[in-house]
Formats: sequence, structure tokens, C-alpha cells
Amino acid sequence: MWHVVIGTFCARSHVVDSAVGALVVRGLSFTVDAKLFHLFQSTSLINQMAPKVPTVRLNNGVEMPVLGLGTYMATEEEGIAAVKMAIDEGYRHIDTAYFYQNENQVGQAVRAKIAEGVIKREDVFIVTKVWNTFHAPEHVEQAFQKSLDNLGLDYIDLYLVHWPTGWKFSGWSESDFLPMDTEGKTINSDVDYLDTWKAMEKLMKTGKVRSIGVSNFNSEQLTRLLANCNIKPVTNQVECNPGINQRKLIDFCRKHDIVITAYSPLGRPNLTDPVVGTADIPKHALDDPRVLAIGKKYGKSPGQVVLRYLIELGTIPIPKSSRLERIRQNIDIFDFKLTADEIKVMDEFNTGGRTVPFNFSSEHKYFPFHLEY
Repeated sequence: MWHVVIGTFCARSHVVDSAVGALVVRGLSFTVDAKLFHLFQSTSLINQMAPKVPTVRLNNGVEMPVLGLGTYMATEEEGIAAVKMAIDEGYRHIDTAYFYQNENQVGQAVRAKIAEGVIKREDVFIVTKVWNTFHAPEHVEQAFQKSLDNLGLDYIDLYLVHWPTGWKFSGWSESDFLPMDTEGKTINSDVDYLDTWKAMEKLMKTGKVRSIGVSNFNSEQLTRLLANCNIKPVTNQVECNPGINQRKLIDFCRKHDIVITAYSPLGRPNLTDPVVGTADIPKHALDDPRVLAIGKKYGKSPGQVVLRYLIELGTIPIPKSSRLERIRQNIDIFDFKLTADEIKVMDEFNTGGRTVPFNFSSEHKYFPFHLEY
């Protein structure tokens, strides 16, 4: 069930009731003089307001915006600028990770917008993740605190286990993130992700994190986790786009009240990734004439059609962009819906091909992609 967040005063959207002369700003109601009210209606500020993003209620009662900004590979000034632009355009969900090495930039941008009065801390939903080399229980709390310090915030809204695969711990620097042997395979640890999860559950007692979840877990791993946990994961963040629409995993997670967050929702059309490379990447849907035709019907770009499709599937897409035009387009998807026939067209792109195959860790006993879902 979707719950629309109303009364968020930010770029291009507002909530007004002209009959009673009421204005809702950031969830607060104000009654104003009729002349002042109509003057406010006519100002250019109203025209600069941003689309409202609905939220979904997670299994712990927390509300999570159904669209966010992905930040992988958005570093340094690019990362700061992208997050600032996104917040100005109405984004209230920002996804990062310790591995991305941009938590500092994300935090700096968020704190700047809080200082400007554009948002309050409680208005924005911040997600980060514990990396594979930090799976040992004694490292989980340290990794979390490092992320919290990087962000410079009082708490994190959602903390995820980035992958079920634990790797050898060598240290906290970037050079230690990808322990590889001479054959280019990861040097694995024998840490069970159940032990990692128990350490995640302990973090909830600190009050510094509001929700915990997982990423890149398959259905068998989730089943095992659900049978052994005290706190159920609220989300499973996985690659999800027309090329791998994850319908079976979505259905599985829905039955267990777990939301799917969709990374690489556009199929990484401009991928230049030093980690996963560019080989064997499936053709995305963005240039297909059928998608172009659907977009033309609604006055939307192919990317907006794809993101709307993922919303219709019940996922939470987190598209990454550093361009203002794309950031604006990606959030402007809540004023139209695809028909059943159009969803069938989008379903036809599904091949199961991944843009993030993670093959260099395929020999790990917890490698998640040996199963279909």
C-alpha cells in the first residue's frame, strides 16, 4: 500500500486549499489572510516547487520514499552537487555505501540543505551499507560507526548488508576493499551472513539506525535468514531493470513483507565501471521503439517509462545521475500509469541478464547468483 507524503515544501510542489485559505508547508498547516494567500499562489516560488514522492510503509512501520537517488561512482564535487540538486528537486531518499567512498560527500550535501532550511533531518531517508570485508561481528559495529561519522549525521535510516559474501578483512582503507588472489578471485572469509545479521540486530539497540535490511540476497538466503532472525529485514536491494525484472524475487519478498529496492534501474546505459567491467551487459530498453512510443504517448522520456514500470512492479528504484535534467526527469514519474498491455511490453525485455554479475566472487559459498532468484 502506497502512502503519499503531503505537505513537503520543496521544488515545484505544494499543498494548498484555496477554499479555506490554508497552506501546508513541511506537514504544518497555516491559515493566512485571503489576499496574502492568493499573493503566495501567484509567486514564482510556487512554480519552482518539486514533485511529491509517495512512500511505502516498511514491515517495521517506517515510511520509505518509493524513489531515491543512487550515488555509486558519484564522488568528490560531483557527489555533493548531485545530492544537493536532488534534494532541491524533491528527492527525500539518498542511497550510498561505505564501498562507494562518497558518504562524506552525501553527508556534506544533506547537512548543507538542512542548514539552508530546505529540509529537516527527519525529512530525508539515508541508506548506507556494510561492506563485504567487514562481515565479522566485531567489525560490523566499527563499520557502522565509520559510516555514521562519514555522513556526519545523528542516525542512519537504513543500514544494509551489501552482499551475503564475506571477504578477508585486511583493514579499513580503500586498497583493502577487494582482496584478490593471483587468479583474480576474491579471498573469502568463512563468516556466516547469519552472524553478520545478528551484529546488525545489535545495532538497532543503539538508536543510531532506524531499520536494517539486505542487498543481493537470493530467495534461499532470505529464507534461511528469516528462519534465524529476531528482526526481519525491511528491504532487499537488488539489480532490477527491464533486462532483469526480478518478478519472482519480488513476489517472494512481498509474501514475507520485504520491499525490493531496485539498483541499476535503467540498466546502466553509460556504464564505465572499474569493478564489474563492461562485458556481457544486456541491451537495455531505452532505445527500443516500443518504449519510445510509450513515452511519446505520455510525454515522457524512455527512462521515465522504465522507472514507472519498476514502480508498477512494486519496487523502489534508485537511479543515479549527476545531471540536473536527468535528476528532474527521474522524479517526475508520478503523474501517469502504464496500462496492462504496456507493462506486458516492458516485461518482454526480461532476459535475466545482469549488469552486475559479480563473477569474481562466484566461487564463494554464499554467492547469490547461482539461483534464478
